[in-house]
Amino acid sequence: MRKTWMAISAALLLGTVPMLPAVAQDKVPSYVVDPFWPKDLPENWTLGQVAGIAVDGQDNVWVLHRPRTLVDDEKGAQKSPPETRCCAAAPPVLQFSSDGKLLRSWGGGDVWPKNEHGIHIDKEGNVWLGGNDKDDQIYKFTPEGKFLMQVGKADTPAGSNNPNRFSRPAHMNTDDAAGELYVADGYGNRRIVVLDAKTGAYKRHWGAYGTKQPTDDKLPPYKPVSITELSKSFSNPVHCVRLSVDNLVYVCDRANDRIQVFQKDGTFVKEFQVEPQTLQNGSVWDLVLSEDPQQRYIFVADGANMQVMTLDRQTGQKLSSFGRPGHMAGNFKWVHNMAIDSKGTIYTAEVGDGRRAQKFVRK
Repeated sequence: MRKTWMAISAALLLGTVPMLPAVAQDKVPSYVVDPFWPKDLPENWTLGQVAGIAVDGQDNVWVLHRPRTLVDDEKGAQKSPPETRCCAAAPPVLQFSSDGKLLRSWGGGDVWPKNEHGIHIDKEGNVWLGGNDKDDQIYKFTPEGKFLMQVGKADTPAGSNNPNRFSRPAHMNTDDAAGELYVADGYGNRRIVVLDAKTGAYKRHWGAYGTKQPTDDKLPPYKPVSITELSKSFSNPVHCVRLSVDNLVYVCDRANDRIQVFQKDGTFVKEFQVEPQTLQNGSVWDLVLSEDPQQRYIFVADGANMQVMTLDRQTGQKLSSFGRPGHMAGNFKWVHNMAIDSKGTIYTAEVGDGRRAQKFVRK
């Protein structure tokens, strides 16, 4: 065998054996962390739990964090008088360039959630965000932070079939062509609800398998079962909603370890189990679709198992993963949200003790 390989090597050097073809274009993407993104924050700022991340039309990256989650020894500089040089909470919304430069920051005040959760940038550059405490509303701001609209009202949950109330919505996504806002609703309710993106008016909602009357009844604890035995209801939280180029709606049913896929009117299409042995906190925290025209891959943020998985979008088959538990660059602690830019670069956000945003580039 060794002689064979020596002969092949010699032939290659002499040019008498054709070179192997280039790597196939459909090779599964692989990623490596950029440990220098983002650049240091100014003014002794630091981040709390990073509860949302999004990319806008210029491939800038928007981060939503929770300033109230700083621990005591991180808040000395913002006390009066200052107790230490470290630190002060950064404003809750920060916009970075793709190379990590801070472009703008804003947020907080009277019109603001109690516990930040989820951020989305629409085609016009408007910033949508929500919260998951008693934050039964969605907010809309200009890119500069000017308040535009509030949909819902705090601390007013009314169940999964009420057209005019949320219950701790987790995530949102705009269908810019149709002028609609899809909301993963959420930590209290068990549904996807669709609104008019201009006015906030209710249009439709549905639960698991497309039911028009989702239940709020208490559910038994999740157990790993076959796909035919899965719960007929979404669990809490309904944690993400994403739209594909072929007009499908992808929903993260986090604690049930699955992705459900629908048409835009709520008609159920199919579902995938993802790491179905996961019992704690669920495996599907967020997902994004790949940037190629066919969106052949689904990238899944698996917070419980602290990894990002690549799935085949048609079959749900797991193809690869990256990341592992830990606090070093490229490791994860509760990877919570994801974003992808036009080049296929993936950005991640971590809550819990992770409390950071990271950038992963194609190898």
